[in-house]
Amino acid sequence: MQKVPMTVQGEQALRDELEFLKKDSRPKIIKEIAIAREHGDLKENAEYHAAREQQGFIEGRIQDIEGKLSNVQIIDISKMPQNGKIIFGTTVKLINVETDEEKQYHIVGEDEADVPKGKISSGSPIARALFGKEEGDVVAVKVPSGLIEYEIDAVLYV
Repeated sequence: MQKVPMTVQGEQALRDELEFLKKDSRPKIIKEIAIAREHGDLKENAEYHAAREQQGFIEGRIQDIEGKLSNVQIIDISKMPQNGKIIFGTTVKLINVETDEEKQYHIVGEDEADVPKGKISSGSPIARALFGKEEGDVVAVKVPSGLIEYEIDAVLYV
């Protein structure tokens, strides 16, 4: 199976979520199921069915995270050669050539992407257009609304 790139922070966030699910959420839902069982007839016990559904969600998420962590390739940008080129894990400051609007993106793995927080997936059109470029370059990015040109203002290895 192919390794999936992820930042150090992304991997830690998944490990934290996994620990929370195993040590907090799972025991709580097991208690809720036990309490709901004590209420008698399980066929018409909405609390029992809701707790079992929640348990299924928790167990599914645990399996999902464990699967992702088993196929992850951690990329620590702080240990990469800082040659000014945009690679996975860099933070890029861009200026829209037409509007002078500034944007900053951190290029991360797919599971870490959160556009409102400035984290874009390495597979996104913007990231793919930026890879290999450096400060001062102008890049045309094809987006649903057309073509946007950005000047690369800074490349940060943080």
